[in-house]
Amino acid sequence: MTKEEYFEHAVNAFGDDKLDDAIDNYQKALQIDPGYQDALHGLGMALFNRGRVDDAIATAKKLIEIDIEDILAHTSLSMFYQSQGRIEEAEKEGNAARILGWKQELRKDQK
Repeated sequence: MTKEEYFEHAVNAFGDDKLDDAIDNYQKALQIDPGYQDALHGLGMALFNRGRVDDAIATAKKLIEIDIEDILAHTSLSMFYQSQGRIEEAEKEGNAARILGWKQELRKDQK
């Protein structure tokens, strides 16, 4: 199967609340393309919803390594930290997401 097919299976499994199946399929997509950002986003949320918060945090950090301006990765990381009571780190990531959003809006306005 292609990474997109694994991704589609993962999304469907996630929607059906079959989190272990979703995680497995996201990971298979990532075996084909370790930098597949959509699969990393999905994997992070599936891990988080499965209660594997430390793994979700690691996944969000990997996304930020790939693209430091990934607003959703910073937002997710903030949410993951908040769930662990790591408020200072959560606020830092939330602020990073807001600043990136503002920069994105400014770039749009300049076009």
